[in-house]
Amino acid sequence: MTQTETSFSARAAGPVGPLMALLSFALYATHDVLIRILGESYSVFQIMFFMGLLSFPFLVLMLIRDPEPGTLRAVHPYWSLTRTFCVVASAGGAFYAFTTLPLAQVYAMLFASPLLITLLSIPLLGEKVGLHRGAAVIVGLLGVIVVLRPGGTELGLGHLAALGAAALAALNSVIVRKIGADERSAVLLLYPMLANVGVMACLLPVVYVPIELPHLAMVVVVAALAFAAMLLSIGAYRRSEAALVAPMQYSQIIWATLFGAVLFGESPDLWTIVGAGLIVASGLYIVFRESRRNVSENQPVLQTRLRGESVAAPAPMLMEELQTEPEEGAAPPHEQAAA
Repeated sequence: MTQTETSFSARAAGPVGPLMALLSFALYATHDVLIRILGESYSVFQIMFFMGLLSFPFLVLMLIRDPEPGTLRAVHPYWSLTRTFCVVASAGGAFYAFTTLPLAQVYAMLFASPLLITLLSIPLLGEKVGLHRGAAVIVGLLGVIVVLRPGGTELGLGHLAALGAAALAALNSVIVRKIGADERSAVLLLYPMLANVGVMACLLPVVYVPIELPHLAMVVVVAALAFAAMLLSIGAYRRSEAALVAPMQYSQIIWATLFGAVLFGESPDLWTIVGAGLIVASGLYIVFRESRRNVSENQPVLQTRLRGESVAAPAPMLMEELQTEPEEGAAPPHEQAAA
């Protein structure tokens, strides 16, 4: 049996992959709750700086295992720079939204990212989106409007930050899909990490508040949760097909509702529930359509692993490639993934 056949049979067997994904997204949701708590005392810039700094050792341990030879010079510098901006800015937008808006509402808006990935893949990847996925995108965007209720509720910077985070995360995902066959995974991972620490270090003197030891310990826990969740996500995609794992992301809105009710006294209103339902249903349908044979050439949503990349939790797909040593004479992992 070839390595490919072995991998396929391993992925097809049992519920282990989806269960690992559920645990992964539970950890991500806990990570987001701690961001909310920290945001009550510290600026988002300060949180991102310390998270990036404390996550660095975890990620460097993964980077040094990269089996692929080469330099750290980007093959596509402009796209790599754009991706770096997207990662840092989308993480900042999401973190800010979590500190200012109800958790369930933030997730509902962030879940618009797969819809935007589908749209952006048309000009950037040459993806042909048919009637089914096109209709799903329209329904999902209507769901975003239902959540926001323009004119019926006061829209603030937090809403703009959440929508911006979703849009930039979508653009980042499509860029990775576009240049992933040429760039080393180490390059794609290292640039945003360095940019986050560098940019936030420049902003830190303006917003710095002495951080208490318990809160510093909480930042360490946040970084560890992000890393553990990322590893679980990698394991889930190795053990099951993407079409079975990807829908598990939407379990985060259940955690958001529970955490919001228990910790912050939040309860989503009817419009948020209806809008989130439309967005989730649209995302699930897009995943279903992409998983069918001869429907999507690039599978842009399935291949992004859905959870938005952050300064403490890089894209699981890229981290997975760092741990995959190609067979002798085989193409590098990122080229196999893009094939």
